[in-house]
Amino acid sequence: MEPVRQALDTFRHPHLTVDVALLTLRQGALHALLLRRREHPFAGTFTLPGGFVREHEPLATAAARVLAEKCDLHDVFLEQLFTFGAPDRDPRGHVVSVAYYALVPHERLHTAIGDDLDLLRLDVPWHDTSGGPIRALDALGTEQPLGFDHAEILGTTMQRLRGKIDYAPVGFELLGETFTLLQLLEVHEAVLGRKLNKDSFRRRLLASGLLQETGDHEGEVAHRPAALYRFLRSNTNPARLA
Repeated sequence: MEPVRQALDTFRHPHLTVDVALLTLRQGALHALLLRRREHPFAGTFTLPGGFVREHEPLATAAARVLAEKCDLHDVFLEQLFTFGAPDRDPRGHVVSVAYYALVPHERLHTAIGDDLDLLRLDVPWHDTSGGPIRALDALGTEQPLGFDHAEILGTTMQRLRGKIDYAPVGFELLGETFTLLQLLEVHEAVLGRKLNKDSFRRRLLASGLLQETGDHEGEVAHRPAALYRFLRSNTNPARLA
């Protein structure tokens, strides 16, 4: 056996997993797609879709595979978040998780919701980018238990989004191909956890170079239909958005 391989085999290695915090906007609030865990440990709690990384499998490929296998979701926005490696985070042994976050428009999730998957509303108890664990609430506003350190992973996801949404166009990933300025405003307010000045927001977005007016308007609304826009992905140096 070659010396390097022999040296490596003398150590017991932590197991490696990926977990995906998948967020969507529903009724003006951010929700996470969570899995009801059936087996121990943490049976009966909600957890992020996740799984072990296969040998020779790139991390991003593993995260995309988890979403495909457990949520029937393909080709979604994925970005690596943080590595969670506390030795006691999993009672079964030392398991290191490389967490990703995914942003998906709500209308794409109709095939993902089932007996084991559900959308829970995120309740962030801290302001700005302070950070820390957050709560997951059901439709009645009742807090649901989260397994492992997934409350912390969701908190880190919100911290990352709040830090980025001012300068990076991540909010567009929560919208469909076309959207109104009001819908985009609702995304930013949901992520930031505060109200924004509508007129100022509109001026900044229209001046950012990120939007293209489609010439169409929203349909089947009781009020005056608003103009529809699309995101120009070719712009890599956007102005400040909020």
